[in-house]
Amino acid sequence: MPFSSRTRAASSTSRRCISIPYTAILLAASLAACDKAATTESRRPIGVEPRAADRLPSRDDADSLRAQAAARGIVALTRPARVRESLVRLGQALAFDPILSGNRNIACATCHLPAFATGDARNLSIGEGGAGFGPDRRLERGLVIARNAPPLFNLAAMTSLFWDGRVSLDATGVFHTPASAQLTPQMTRVFEFGAASAIGLFPVTTRPEMRGFALGAPSATPAPDGNELALFDDADFTGIWSALMARLGAIPEYRQMFEAAYPGTPFDAMTFAHASNAMAGFFVERLSFDNSPWDRFLAGDDAALTPEQFRGAQTFINSNAKCAACHNGPAFSDQKFRNVALAQFGPGKGNGPSGRDDFGRVNISGIATEKYAFRTTPLRNVELSAPYGHAGQFAELHDFVDHYSESDVKLANYDVRQIDPSLRSTLLPNTADVLATRSGALNGLVLTPQQIDDLTAYLRALTDPSARHLNGLMPGRVPSGLPVAGERPPRE
Repeated sequence: MPFSSRTRAASSTSRRCISIPYTAILLAASLAACDKAATTESRRPIGVEPRAADRLPSRDDADSLRAQAAARGIVALTRPARVRESLVRLGQALAFDPILSGNRNIACATCHLPAFATGDARNLSIGEGGAGFGPDRRLERGLVIARNAPPLFNLAAMTSLFWDGRVSLDATGVFHTPASAQLTPQMTRVFEFGAASAIGLFPVTTRPEMRGFALGAPSATPAPDGNELALFDDADFTGIWSALMARLGAIPEYRQMFEAAYPGTPFDAMTFAHASNAMAGFFVERLSFDNSPWDRFLAGDDAALTPEQFRGAQTFINSNAKCAACHNGPAFSDQKFRNVALAQFGPGKGNGPSGRDDFGRVNISGIATEKYAFRTTPLRNVELSAPYGHAGQFAELHDFVDHYSESDVKLANYDVRQIDPSLRSTLLPNTADVLATRSGALNGLVLTPQQIDDLTAYLRALTDPSARHLNGLMPGRVPSGLPVAGERPPRE
């Protein structure tokens, strides 16, 4: 499936960022430090006054911004406790192993690739039956997934997962999931990482994503290599999870890895909750990042932000832009749901007259005002996770920020050329319906070009340099012996 030239450019940029050697980062940091130093009194040529826009903040201004950020709950992200290595190794294997898919042809990591900041650089992912990875993935007999693949950064800070929050953990410690009572107390007692521990339970049960369809006529006794997972009713989560554990238990190496990760518990006493918890442990250990320029600024480094980033932070936190009203807390998300007037295209979620609309959170909550509402996006490392929006509506971060200014006008004039050509004809003419429940915080919001530039610069200050280099996350092999997700086949 061809990708738009603009998105290819964004993807190429992502590749370049990921491959920059560490020495180059040190050099860039050194040059940046020199540039900043040159704006100070001691480095400025005699008789040349700096422009106000180029000046670093005073200590009083920096402390004031820190206090205002703290009042919004925008504080340092607490790094989770270290996860035992045996659990991390198990979770890593499971995340990259196609054994968890019905037809053994797609893994969790197929849509959450290290090379693309744990996304896939696509507007909408291609699920079970596709071929290839990232922007080069082809449809073949596969299905287009209705939503963009969100990144997996800092999951320990999240209590609400997926775009519609269909998996969440409330303040009383109760899990809310599509499985309802099938997610038993015995299973949730295994969970060590909050809501994140349930993240692996549901993509494996969804036909377009991983479970797929039977290849041939259904049978009560499918062939050993057939898709026995496809024979279960869609609502039989217990049956699907049990069948997956039977698959894993048939591989001696997996049995050993599970028992090493959960000492004292025999494999036959485990459920798929143990597998999902292990994947969460891997994500939490390897994808928690807390050393962005903004973190260094919060820790007292007044020079950690460029003047443009500092102005952007002020606009983000203090102005009528109201960014921090929703994007707050250590992960920059209040984990609530809002309609921010985004265009709808793709296969949808069965909503509307065509069945190709996606009503978002209302499908889960039943609350009419949450129609077209999606979870407030966490913003740490957001620079790396293009395209943006629940359907990947924007290829560039700057364009997504710009959308919030006069979003009603932007929605009505959405530029379909920035998405995959094969999706352009699926754009729905539902502008009036979307705007009927648009978040009130966006009503009348107008940003100047300078504010948009500054806000974009500030969002780039939320990137931890370590998050740019994730290729080490991919294992060399997986216990099933199947191809590792993200591994390109050898040339013939």
